[in-house]
Amino acid sequence: MHHKKRIRDYGVKIGRLEAGENNSITDVAGVTVGHATIDDQAWKTGVTSIIPHQGNTFQEKLIASSYVLNGFGKTVGTVQLSELGTLETPILLTNTLSVGAATEGLTKYILEHNQTIGRTTGTVNPVVGECNDMLINHIRESAVTNEDVYKAIETASDTFEEGAIGAGRGMVCYGLKGGIGSSSRLIGLSHGTYTIGVLVLANFGQMEDLCVSGTPVGQSIYEHLIHASNEPDRGSIMMIVATDLPVTDRQLNRIIKRTSTGLARTGSTIAHGSGDIAIGFSTATKIPHDKPTAPLSIPSVHEEDLNPAFRAVGEATEEAILNALVTAETTPMRDGREAMSLVKVMERYGLSFEQ
Repeated sequence: MHHKKRIRDYGVKIGRLEAGENNSITDVAGVTVGHATIDDQAWKTGVTSIIPHQGNTFQEKLIASSYVLNGFGKTVGTVQLSELGTLETPILLTNTLSVGAATEGLTKYILEHNQTIGRTTGTVNPVVGECNDMLINHIRESAVTNEDVYKAIETASDTFEEGAIGAGRGMVCYGLKGGIGSSSRLIGLSHGTYTIGVLVLANFGQMEDLCVSGTPVGQSIYEHLIHASNEPDRGSIMMIVATDLPVTDRQLNRIIKRTSTGLARTGSTIAHGSGDIAIGFSTATKIPHDKPTAPLSIPSVHEEDLNPAFRAVGEATEEAILNALVTAETTPMRDGREAMSLVKVMERYGLSFEQ
């Protein structure tokens, strides 16, 4: 990862399980993340890509699933993803009104790398998620282009920046500056050690609700900010889950549902106007696009092995959200206010992450 301080650097440890080497979604072997950031006088937005493996994702699909906690969102591709249980493209994140542009760019990219699509085989199912960054970004003047999509995909790496970067550039979380955050957990089973990684695009919540490892820091911040506005929660969060655990799409759906436990521990009430959506994939099995002559063999764990995964995904989601908050810098909002850095505002008022 890049050299910003993360929540653990402030003495906060989330949960019981051990994190992966980088404490990141890219601890799942083969997964990479890239950003394209748009940052000028009017536009503060971008694109973030999650590349599920380093081969051709259309030709070698992955077991996948999606889950909606609250459906106030405008994602693309999740209907087919849930129906077929496979992922065949990178996952892109962007702002709400740039979903169309990101979908067009991702489709174009996949077509360029797969000459048979639309000719001798079927079409492709691009997967794009979004959050609304209108409090900071001039969202009506769509800024995202095909070039931004290509940059986010082609610069993807196993080390990447968090905070106000890529799709996270204009996001606000708990009334503070939000954005991209990530974390991972290792789970030891009788047949091996596996990794569960989470990446979030955090853009939700009311300031007074924010909790850090059980400490109600949002309430303390709100009491110190004379001009704080505790507006209704109209934000969203995209939670991308990657794992190398061998699972069916049904089992994976059970796992990604538990992102809700980590989300809730940070203080979210999953409000009416919030699009809270999880998308997950497993790298353990690759499904060929072309039909083989023999039946497919898809390994999966026993249901009793899922409990550690449930804990892992909740812990990683909670920590990923906190990493998004502590790595994001103070940013001007369109109405003249500031979306303040969590760390900076706590330093200003002498507040602590501990009780």
